[in-house]
Amino acid sequence: MSNPQNHVFILMGVSGSGKSAVASAVAHDVNAAMLDGDYLHPRANINKMAAGHALDDNDRAPWLAALNDAIFAMQRTNGVSLLVCSALKKSYRDRLREGNSNLHFIYLKGDKAVIEERLKQRKGHFFKPQMLVSQFATLEEPGSQEPDVQAIDINQPLDGVVADTVAYIQRVAAR
Repeated sequence: MSNPQNHVFILMGVSGSGKSAVASAVAHDVNAAMLDGDYLHPRANINKMAAGHALDDNDRAPWLAALNDAIFAMQRTNGVSLLVCSALKKSYRDRLREGNSNLHFIYLKGDKAVIEERLKQRKGHFFKPQMLVSQFATLEEPGSQEPDVQAIDINQPLDGVVADTVAYIQRVAAR
């Protein structure tokens, strides 16, 4: 059983939106457990992305199942947990919600030009900048039909994104 006082926050968005950097800073600020969902990708997915190919829904299915289980485990034992996961499609977010109460999404929202510039400056990550086009094509932006999603504007310095994210987490945890 999950603990109803515990909350899991998924930091979602396209690659380059700052999910890992924001999650790391927020985890430190609020003393939260953190897991980068990329660590749960099967080897075949990592190899496919490293070769410059986008994942399809079939590739993502076992990954989403592993993430769903990780959310369940994190919520049982941690007051606040953060999970980094692109969660680009509503169907992916719905899969992550299954059986997981007190799950919230933080959508790191930014325009393509800002994200493209960030990707060009990355070193040592398996994501290729040309895949950004496919990420934006896949993205189904959360709307009012998903009240558990909070958008955070990333077109500001990292400190501002972190502060906005921490403020949201603190509001939710205080309810």
